[in-house]
Amino acid sequence: MPYTWTTDNSTDGAEERLTIWPYRSLSKRGFAVFIMVTAGMISLPLLSVLGTVVLWGILPFFALVVGGIWYAIQRSYRDADMGEELRINPGAVHLVRTNVRGPAQTWECQSYWAKVHMHPTGGPVPHYMTLTGQGREGEIGAFLSEEERKRLYGEIVDALRRASQAQPEPAL
Repeated sequence: MPYTWTTDNSTDGAEERLTIWPYRSLSKRGFAVFIMVTAGMISLPLLSVLGTVVLWGILPFFALVVGGIWYAIQRSYRDADMGEELRINPGAVHLVRTNVRGPAQTWECQSYWAKVHMHPTGGPVPHYMTLTGQGREGEIGAFLSEEERKRLYGEIVDALRRASQAQPEPAL
């Protein structure tokens, strides 16, 4: 699962922290192996023209293909350098979304009023999750898979319930 829960008991009341990141199917080591295997497979036909002038005509295209694959995968890694952090404690709920380009987005609310909603249809993705409270709404986990969002929804509901039960009802 591309998310983890941690609990910090050093603050007043326990704070639960959820860190979410996009799934990466190729590790850095897998990337290096993939580039080496691709370069090796593409260079096999070059053995037949080794020592001829034709090699120098084909070599730039070989380098362009390997360089293009390398750039595309590195761009995919950079685009996935985003994440979300949800902190839930008896007093407040804070959500911070770190974007690849642009400023970080924040959402916060008193934990008593915070609710998580699952939208099975009608959202940008199936089983779209939002946090609402005090007149504001923020999305959470839109880059996760549908199954991960379904599982995470129940975990967030439980964490919000624990936080709101630990805090007395706020005065209006």
